[in-house]
This record gives sequence, C-alpha cells and structure tokens, in this order.
Amino acid sequence: MSRKFEAAMAIVLALLWISPLLFACWAAFHNVSDAVNFRLTAPLTLDNFRTAWNGAPWFQYFMNTFLLVTLILIGQFVLCTLAGFAFAQVRFKGRDTVFVLVLLQLFILPEVLIVENYRVAASLGLIDSLLGIGAPYMASAFGIFLMRQAFKSIPKDLDEAARVEGCSTLGVLWRVYVPAARPTYLAYALVSVSTHWNNFLWPLIVTNSDSARPLTVGLSLFGAPENGVDISVISAATVMMIAPLLIGFLIFQRQFVQAFLTAGVK
Repeated sequence: MSRKFEAAMAIVLALLWISPLLFACWAAFHNVSDAVNFRLTAPLTLDNFRTAWNGAPWFQYFMNTFLLVTLILIGQFVLCTLAGFAFAQVRFKGRDTVFVLVLLQLFILPEVLIVENYRVAASLGLIDSLLGIGAPYMASAFGIFLMRQAFKSIPKDLDEAARVEGCSTLGVLWRVYVPAARPTYLAYALVSVSTHWNNFLWPLIVTNSDSARPLTVGLSLFGAPENGVDISVISAATVMMIAPLLIGFLIFQRQFVQAFLTAGVK
C-alpha cells in the first residue's frame, strides 16, 4: 500500500512540475481565448509561431545561444580537466588547501559577483560579446570537483604503464585519464549546456544588442509588457526556445541517466 501511495504522489508531483510546460504547449497551438478557457474542441493553429518568429530575430538568438554554450563548454572542459588532474594526481604543497578554496566557489551565488564581473568585463572590453557572457563560467568549481573525483578513481597502474611507454604528463592525461572519464564528461556536458542555455540575469546585464543576446534575453524583451502581452504568442516563443533542449533530452535521456550513474556524481 505504501509503495502505491509513493508512486501516486510521485505522479502528482511530476504533473505539478510539468504543468507550466504543458500549458505553454497548449497555449502555443491555440488562440488566447481558447487557451485560457481550455476549450478542448478548439482548432489547432500555427499562427502563433509565425507571429512570434516574425516578431524578433530568433535565428540570431539561436546562433548566439549555440555559440555561447559551445564556447563555455570548451573552456570548462579545458580548465576543469587540467585543474582536476592537478588536484587528483599532481602532488604540490598546499594542494588540499587550494582545492578547498576552489570548492568554496560552490557556496557563492553568481549574482553576488555580478558587479565585479561587470567591472572586469568592461575593463577587458568584453561588454556585449559572447566571450564576455561566457568567461565567468569557464572555471567551474563543480566541474573541477567532478574531474578530480573521476581522475582519482582511475587505477594508478594505467598511469605508470603510460609513463613507462614514454608518455609525458600531458600525454598521460590525454591518452589515459580523458578517455577513462568519458561518462563524467558526458554528464557534465549535459548539465552545463542546459544550465547556460537557460541562463538569464548575467547575459541581460552584459549585452546591449541583438548581435550577442541569447534566447533567454531575447524572449524577455519579446514578452515585455510594452510590446503587448499575448499569452499564446509568448507561449509559442517559449516552446521554440526550449524545443532544442527537450529534443536533445528525449534523444539522449538514457545516456543522460547512465552517464550520471557511471560517473558517480557525489
């Protein structure tokens, strides 16, 4: 009985969690009156998508967002791999202390650093650029922690065998540690892409033009009250924005779960 109750509660919570998405999908394919009144027999329409697409430079926003998440992910892979390997396998004075200082970043909300990040970005001339949006997120404490844990679980015998074969330190990292940590890379990539695809506050502050604005900022401007509030058109724009993530998750959901189970995210 308790198991059935838990299953029923899980279903209820799942429906509550997904209800905003279900309403957005419903409203996107109906006019405002039919959407708000939930007329089940109302005809479907694609006019909302046409109106939304013509109302903003969405292609530019999509390209900006794709380039942004790719730039951030590449930077995170490089920096987190090097730092994680150093903390896992390289012995140096104060290693544990430095690692604790890195982990302290997990307790600092990104919003706290916005003013300082903006000052640094302005001094480097990175305002209104994709690099300016992505640079603060490339040195990820969470990513460094994941890479360290993955590299520490790799048998030392593989490291020693590679060095006997003449591999340098970077050669050992590239040929032994990186391939062995592929599940961790996949798990972290999925989390990073979804996080920065939906990031809003920092891109809103650091961008001034459509040439650098990602989808989240474009959607907020598109749905601003001064532009007129049409819940169906805004829902259509929202569905367009989240569609790539939903499709990607549906395609890779099994790999997503298996990657986290294999990586042993702690």
